[in-house]
Amino acid sequence: MASSGEEPRSGSPGRAGSGNGPEPALDTAEDFEVLEEEEEEEEDLSEMPPLEDVSRPPAPPPEERGGSETAQDPQEWLDVLGSGLLKKKTLVPGRGADTRPRKGQDVTVRLKAALEDGSVVEESPALTFTLGDCDVLQALDLCVQLLEVGETALIVSDAKYCYGAQGRSPDIPPNAALTLEVELLEARDAPDLELLSGKEKVELANRKRERGNFFYQQADYVLAINSYDIALKIISSSSKVDFSPGEEAELLDVKVKCLNNLAASQLKLDHYEAALKSCNLVLEHQPGNIKALFRKGKVLAQQGEFREAISILKAALKLEPSNKTIHAELSKLVKKHADQRNVETEMYRKMLGNPSAAGTTGKCKDKLRWSIPWKWLFGATAIALGGVALSVVIAARN
Repeated sequence: MASSGEEPRSGSPGRAGSGNGPEPALDTAEDFEVLEEEEEEEEDLSEMPPLEDVSRPPAPPPEERGGSETAQDPQEWLDVLGSGLLKKKTLVPGRGADTRPRKGQDVTVRLKAALEDGSVVEESPALTFTLGDCDVLQALDLCVQLLEVGETALIVSDAKYCYGAQGRSPDIPPNAALTLEVELLEARDAPDLELLSGKEKVELANRKRERGNFFYQQADYVLAINSYDIALKIISSSSKVDFSPGEEAELLDVKVKCLNNLAASQLKLDHYEAALKSCNLVLEHQPGNIKALFRKGKVLAQQGEFREAISILKAALKLEPSNKTIHAELSKLVKKHADQRNVETEMYRKMLGNPSAAGTTGKCKDKLRWSIPWKWLFGATAIALGGVALSVVIAARN
């Protein structure tokens, strides 16, 4: 394929929850629905629905849920979001509220995750991630903000804030709630992006991109866009370190992949202008990028610009003549364009009031029937006027 980078696999669920069995495959209903594996300029997410967040003040304790630890001591449980779907209970107190981490800091936690039947599906003695970047399970990202350094807490989360309806094969079934035991070991400021080497920037951006791929697989396109946007900000950030040509090429490769994935997510949300911008940014760097051309054609078609969309897809097909997906999309657009032109032609005919052939014939016959009497009437009037004038002249001479 002419575009750079391989097809995106299903994204890793992040550093919390990776490496346990094969990951779910991407939607292969369309070759170009899948994501890039390894990438845009900063994308404005102001039009995106806001991400769910957590507030600091404790909410009233939720109703007891039978059969779980939640029911043992309901007064100690904190309903984090006020919905009963995410709850936290302190097991071991920490070092004080002033040690709570802030968004953007790097935190290290000890983690053990189990299903409702007690089966442990994940354990990590020292898991490090950036708080607030959605690098890990949403349940963990939201609740760690409320922990103090040294605190150990129990978190009971609905599947919505874990692995959702997809689950994680083979150990986490779909729609599975999880119980997390978490200890906050450390919170520190994240590294200065300006001081990162080219290799460090590539690794960091790739982690964010892979997290975006995970959210895409979960059909959570808002969070996918958030992760791709963070990756692009990392790549586009200024630097006080000189990069080698090889590092520059790697950064560009990651950027293009993130932009392509961003466009795919924006298309899923029907954000056509944003998707078009992402595609154009890819094509600025790689005019022959097949995925960007294909998605740009789809965006233009959704906006009703069939002529331009057909032109873009023809250019993509010229670069990859054997691509069946492009062939199918192009055929569909050509038919839609023809139908649109027929509808427009009929509409213009009605607007201009063009008569039908039968109507034209009828009017001609009507005109012919009235033409002879009018000629006779005109001639008779002329003769009468001439006679009057002659009489006046003769009378004047006499």
